[in-house]
Amino acid sequence: MIDTLKWVKKHGIWLEVTTLVIPDINDDPAELNDVAAFVANELGVDTPWHISRFFPAYKMMDVPPTPLATLQLAREIGLKKGLRYIYEGNVLESEGENTYCYSCGSLLIRRRSFTLLDNKTVAGHCCHCGAEIDGVGI
Repeated sequence: MIDTLKWVKKHGIWLEVTTLVIPDINDDPAELNDVAAFVANELGVDTPWHISRFFPAYKMMDVPPTPLATLQLAREIGLKKGLRYIYEGNVLESEGENTYCYSCGSLLIRRRSFTLLDNKTVAGHCCHCGAEIDGVGI
């Protein structure tokens, strides 16, 4: 899978990475650090990283939901690694589902679940500082 991610990025195909964070399986800060470092160093800081909350289902009914604090920690780890776009998934009404300018910190794209509420980008750039905002359809 790692080789495929690198191949996709190398060939200029838009790529976003999702990590389903499962308590006591892959929620250790060291492992989250390794994932964030891989995304930043091998795929680029412009690659969006979605950190998704786990909920018990099917054969994993005995595993609790991912605590919100764990997703927030993963987000902090990703930001420290230089990732520009980190999104918290499977969380209702979280600031972590919005897009912020990596240069000036302004809120650019506001979302609620799968609904776009506001988009302040202008021709793919931050409306405040002019930084280029990566993405498809921005």
